[in-house]
Formats: sequence, C-alpha cells, structure tokens
Amino acid sequence: MTSVPTPIPSRTQFVLEGIKHRILTGQLTPGQALVETELAAQFGVSKTPVREALKTLAGTGLVVMSQYKGVTVRLVDADMAREVYDVRLLLEPEALRRAVQRGASLDAARDALTRADAAIDTAERSLANREFHRALYLPCGNPLLGRMLDEVRDQAALVSAVAWAASPSWEREAGEHREILRLALEGDGEGAARALHSHIASFVQRAFPEAGLEQEGQQ
Repeated sequence: MTSVPTPIPSRTQFVLEGIKHRILTGQLTPGQALVETELAAQFGVSKTPVREALKTLAGTGLVVMSQYKGVTVRLVDADMAREVYDVRLLLEPEALRRAVQRGASLDAARDALTRADAAIDTAERSLANREFHRALYLPCGNPLLGRMLDEVRDQAALVSAVAWAASPSWEREAGEHREILRLALEGDGEGAARALHSHIASFVQRAFPEAGLEQEGQQ
C-alpha cells in the first residue's frame, strides 16, 4: 500500500520556502547558523513552524542539524558536488532523452529560458535556470525518475549558488541551455542528452575541479 505524504501546514510551508529562497540565492551562506528564535522573529511566526521547516530542509540536504553546533546551512565542497552531480549525470540526460523521444511538450523549458534571459538579478536568474532544468526532465514519462531528480534539485542549486558567487558564468551556461533546447525541439533526443551531459559535467569541473567527475563517453 502506498503511503500518502503528510501535508505541510501553511505556516511551516511559508517559512520553509522563505529559508530555502534565502539559501539558494546566497542570502544565507554555507556554514551560517540558523537560529530558531531569530528566524521566527523575521518571519513573524512561533518557533514551531521554524523547527519543522528546518527538519524538512535537513531532509533535503540543504541544512545540517548537529547536537553541538545546532542548525547550519550545509557546507559545499568537492565531495558534495561530486555526489550530487554524479546523480544528475546518471539520470538527467536520460530523462531528457526520454522526454524528447515521447514528444513531450517543452514549452515550460522555453518559458523558463526566456525568464532567465530577462532576469534582472542573480536570484531571479537562478530560479529560472532551476525551472529550465526541471522542465527538461519532468515530462520523461517516469514519475519516479522525476521525483529522484527533484530530490537532488535543491542540493544542486546550492552547489551552483556557491560556484556562481565565486565565478559568475551565466552567459556561457545560457548559451549551452539554448543549444540543449534547440536540439530537443528538433527531436534530437540523443544529441540533446549529450549536450546536457556535457553542460552538467563541465560546470562542476570548472567550479570544483577536484571533484574528479568523468565525462564517460557521453561527450
């Protein structure tokens, strides 16, 4: 029997999205302490929804809960980047290939790319880029595959936020996004998958060369 996920109360969801947004846009930085009382005051809620939001964020890998250090934003290093991007390299190109193969609509990906190009700040561009990638893999026809990629989505965005803060590379990645979408819209699933694999691998290799990811013949 399939269990039904327990709905998150609205106050907790509000705090959860707020903290996540601050982390993924660099307002809260890796290693920074997250104090329940301070967050509760900032969001105008009691400590209970803050505590529940932090537990959820710990489950998605964005924060770390320690008996001694309390709750902190997860640190990003080469090991984390390798783990997260290895999963993406294994699954995301295949999901896109399947989406193209089944003739799925990629209108959402095109819209996200347009929003990214028109973005006026880093936060807006980052969120649009996340939606672009999700719009490529979500219509793959396998809901479990989509959920597995959703599981690492926030951690991948945290890696990206740290990398972009150190060395912005928006224009290069925007060009790669356009090429991936062009191939996909032309029905070239294999070409789009190869371009996406190269895009993901080259990004993490530039940002964390010590991660040691291989391109594995999909180039």
